[in-house]
Amino acid sequence: MTDMDGAAQRRSAVRVVPPARPRKLAKVPFVELADGRLQGVVSSGSDIERVYVSSVASGTHAYHCSTNNNRPCGGLRGTPCKHLHALADEAVLQYGVDRVARYLRVEAGDEVQTGGQLMSRLDARHEPTSAAVVFSRFLRHLAYLELPGSSTPAPELHWFPATGAGR
Repeated sequence: MTDMDGAAQRRSAVRVVPPARPRKLAKVPFVELADGRLQGVVSSGSDIERVYVSSVASGTHAYHCSTNNNRPCGGLRGTPCKHLHALADEAVLQYGVDRVARYLRVEAGDEVQTGGQLMSRLDARHEPTSAAVVFSRFLRHLAYLELPGSSTPAPELHWFPATGAGR
């Protein structure tokens, strides 16, 4: 086995971690630590039909927020908007403050308990990014929620290895 094969195997058998605390999905239905970013979908506070795709890059802390069709959020005025703060708050609920801080590569002392407090520690700047990939992942996530309950594997997920982790 080559180093590349070993690396692929390590990445393909990711353990599912339960949420740090339960969270409500109405405001932030989708949040993930992926592709080097904290990213997700945040519901609009004013229009039930509108959602925003928000993200913060790991390390650089570049942030962006736009509608799913790439219209910039009106709240981006030199600082992260309310959608980014809501995303960070829900990420802390989902993953825990320590894991989110490590992922974003930011120092979070013992006094940091919320996503908003974590956001205040970022050396952040605005940098536009496309919403398409994150929104597409969200739509895929919704499609799985619509599948009927079953104990058999979904055909499109057959490549996940059986690890016995659920036993």
